[in-house]
Amino acid sequence: MLNSDNLVRDLVRDLHNPQPSIFWADLLVTALVAWIAFGLAVFLDSAAAIAALGVATLAFYRGLCFIHELTHVRPKALRGFETVWNVVFGVPLLLPSFMYMGVHQDHHKLSTYGTDQDPEYMPFAQSNVMSATFVVHSVLIPVFLLLRFLIISPLTLLVPKLRTWVAVHASALSMNLGYRRAVNNALITRMRAWEVVTMAIWIPAFYAMWQGFLPWRMLSVWYGVTAIASVVNTLRTLGAHHYESEGAPLDREGQLLDSIDTPGNLFTEIWAPVGLRYHALHHYFPGIPYHNLGEAHRRLVATLPQEAAYHKTLSSSLWDSLSGLYRRGRQNRTGSTPVSQTLSE
Repeated sequence: MLNSDNLVRDLVRDLHNPQPSIFWADLLVTALVAWIAFGLAVFLDSAAAIAALGVATLAFYRGLCFIHELTHVRPKALRGFETVWNVVFGVPLLLPSFMYMGVHQDHHKLSTYGTDQDPEYMPFAQSNVMSATFVVHSVLIPVFLLLRFLIISPLTLLVPKLRTWVAVHASALSMNLGYRRAVNNALITRMRAWEVVTMAIWIPAFYAMWQGFLPWRMLSVWYGVTAIASVVNTLRTLGAHHYESEGAPLDREGQLLDSIDTPGNLFTEIWAPVGLRYHALHHYFPGIPYHNLGEAHRRLVATLPQEAAYHKTLSSSLWDSLSGLYRRGRQNRTGSTPVSQTLSE
């Protein structure tokens, strides 16, 4: 794409401004659907409850994915959006925005993408076992979140010296266990504030269930919603890159070619909502808001020549991306092929 970089920039120059009305309408409607479906899943029986659980899971998953937009949109462009998002999605799902904002940027930097300092990158193309383990591990994410916010957070109030360690090692939504978060006073203050809010909501909720004012089924429905959303997001993440970096920094085109777009259809929007199906395009233009990525994609496909790098990022489906990653991981783990297989070959 770089050989036509000026053309590409001109094509999408008018698509960088977020539309607050779209963001707010999408967030509030999604939250309304999610919480109504959640309530029905808790209080209805049999098939109706299962159907409500499915709707709640998809709605909460979509709402959760707005955390990605929060990291890229200037706060002044969407005043109050982060706070409302935290109230309706972040705190209930035990994923307040500080867990991702300030972390995700390291996945985009040219100096850290694909390296051991990238929080969202692992060499999955080297081992299919690593990919499978990552999927299995995702089912346990809700357990880790409960421990993080309902056990560890109260401990940091009693043992202040523990707070910095928690901020560095246990306050980032990261799949790279070697990633260490940079910490400053602003992060500590922000983290403490949202931890207090989270405990102020969750601890009374547990007490209400203990006393019988709320059904324990509420917790099992929460776990089901969170675990299923976690698995879907894990599969989406595995289908977002080729994961063929050998640990050295990549330039913009290298980062683009290691990423995947899956334009797909309505089903694709379900498992990769809020613009996440245009992952390669997002890596090249992280400033384009989610509601404009589809238009940007259509313009590029219609205008760029077939030999342009962007066309090499397109995948026909999530299954195609996952099966390709699994095959490469199996071959590389057994030593049948080289670890690095570039798309340009």
